[in-house]
Amino acid sequence: MKIAGIGSNGRSGQLIVKEAVQRGLDVTGVARKENKSIAPKFIQKDLFDLTKEDFKGFDVVIDAFAAWTEDTLELHTKSLMKLADLLSNTKTRLIVVGGAGSLYVNPEHTLTLLETPDFPDIFKPVAIATGNSLEALRKRNDVRWTYISPPADFQAEGARTGEYILAGEEFTLNSKGVSAMSYADFAIATIDEAVKGNNIQKRISVLGK
Repeated sequence: MKIAGIGSNGRSGQLIVKEAVQRGLDVTGVARKENKSIAPKFIQKDLFDLTKEDFKGFDVVIDAFAAWTEDTLELHTKSLMKLADLLSNTKTRLIVVGGAGSLYVNPEHTLTLLETPDFPDIFKPVAIATGNSLEALRKRNDVRWTYISPPADFQAEGARTGEYILAGEEFTLNSKGVSAMSYADFAIATIDEAVKGNNIQKRISVLGK
């Protein structure tokens, strides 16, 4: 299986690449600056300069693009639509590392985690931006996309346990009443979805056990 990892120099992207390489997959990292991951192959390009030719022959493209500052938040949707355009009407899957704020907290799917009173103000701009990108992606019936939401407590330095819970559109807690997960375990879940998942044009979510 040939996998391209967008944002492979980022904290999440590096671990996703590492997980894929350790499983013996054919992995190519993609980032603006020199390769900081263990990807054996690398495309050094700005995301917005990528072409259809760059993705020719890939089975899966994993998008771990991230933007945090106010002036770059709109790039969540713009970059995702750029990738969707490049993969439009192809067999190549697009797996997106998403956000947790857009997960629903009621069975009717009318209220999101972002809209609850206790959602931290500091994370609201990013949550709104990633939520907007999901809504834009939902309109793309021409792309074999899967959007993966992490838990509320997404731990960059957390331990790799090798276990996780696969959930759906609704905000989920584990048996301890917690929504948490390490980046390393998220990488496992992401590559599992790439290799054996079939959640085409669906949003799923994952969290630690």
